[in-house]
Amino acid sequence: MAAGFPYGQNMIAPRPLLLATLLLPLACTVSAAPAEPGRAVLDPRERPAVENAIVADRLANLLPELMAETGIDLWLVLNREYAEDPVYFTLVPQPSFAARRTTMLLFHRTDDGSVQPMTVNRYPLGEPYESKWSGGDLEEQWAALAALIAELDPERIGINTSSTWPEADGLTLGLHRKLLDALPDELEDRVVSAEALVVRWLETRTAAEQDLYAHVVGLARGVIAEGFSNRVITPGVTTTDDVAWYLRERFESLGLPIWFMPYVNVQRPGQDCAADTPFCGVEGVIQRGDVLHTDVGICYLKLCTDTQEMGYVLKLGESEVPADLVDALAEGNRWQDLLTAEFVTGRTGNEILAAAQASMQGKPWSFNVYTHPIGFVGHGPGPTIGMWDQPAAIPNTGDWPLYPNSAYAIEGNIAVALERWDGQHVQIKLEQTAIYDGERVIYAAGRQTGWHVVR
Repeated sequence: MAAGFPYGQNMIAPRPLLLATLLLPLACTVSAAPAEPGRAVLDPRERPAVENAIVADRLANLLPELMAETGIDLWLVLNREYAEDPVYFTLVPQPSFAARRTTMLLFHRTDDGSVQPMTVNRYPLGEPYESKWSGGDLEEQWAALAALIAELDPERIGINTSSTWPEADGLTLGLHRKLLDALPDELEDRVVSAEALVVRWLETRTAAEQDLYAHVVGLARGVIAEGFSNRVITPGVTTTDDVAWYLRERFESLGLPIWFMPYVNVQRPGQDCAADTPFCGVEGVIQRGDVLHTDVGICYLKLCTDTQEMGYVLKLGESEVPADLVDALAEGNRWQDLLTAEFVTGRTGNEILAAAQASMQGKPWSFNVYTHPIGFVGHGPGPTIGMWDQPAAIPNTGDWPLYPNSAYAIEGNIAVALERWDGQHVQIKLEQTAIYDGERVIYAAGRQTGWHVVR
């Protein structure tokens, strides 16, 4: 197990009473993950209770704030079966695998500031949604939607259209046309993009979600620790592909979906790794003296992780990681600190990037910053802070400001010249999921501060 795991510095302080409230009914049905006996993974049938409690909390307490902030009086999320809006599954009770036929969700901001979730559906969704119409005739459904909107008489009707954010562009052209055809003429001018509302909904992490994130990220880090150990790796025999598939199958055995195929690579003397190379590393048989790297991402209880960590395979006769590699990883942590020190509420992603890049000038390593928001999806909406192939300012998504209670994959790399490798660079490629609470960046389940070691 790597030094610094599972709980390194800057871990979120848990809120045990809140989590206990959510998980108490499920306490007798959780199954322990073999790699981490102290960590529980809920059986699939028990997960909806936790997810639905969080969705209900978000709808009751977060959505009213965001609709007031963005000036939306009525938010429409219109869906067809198997062509669901990207936000659909963040809004509806589980278990849910698809929108049924045409599913219409409405969120009305009332005079007292609360939000009333409603449906106009063939199949009512149940609490917390109030069914305003149910039936099988599609034309009657659209007429019912239009009549309800006219009755509510909202000033600003938000629909999910965007030229910038794919997550906020979920209203299909066909449904958009049907909506405009159904609405009375006097209401059409009130239809506006709900782009800002969608981004704020997706990027904001509630207190309950922040609590859970520590657990979800810890599970991902625990499986990496397994993969980068002698339990999985036999030097001279095991391949990088073997380890990648072990990670994938291990997550599957725990019922933890991955959102991309795990990636494993090695660095060793003799490779071409210039300081300005975007990514250094090759695949193949793992040998003693290799530097290991992996990139994995899972989603559990609707929260996604994105994690990159480093390992080292001891040479025969070595009992610990060489000092220059220990120092290189410490410089990677220093890189993280310089980046996260520039997280200031209201700064755009591009402003954070520029400030961080300025602070890193003159350091004994080259660097690349490509940090992104994370949450319901791995690459979430919010301020983009650099991209690996675009180290300069990013138009549009890079201009979004930083808000409190949002989550980020603190991702990037540095290249350090190693004397033991005759001046060849080693890349320290790190990525950890973290929460920005408005003042600090807090790693959800610690961060890697020591090497994973294969003996």
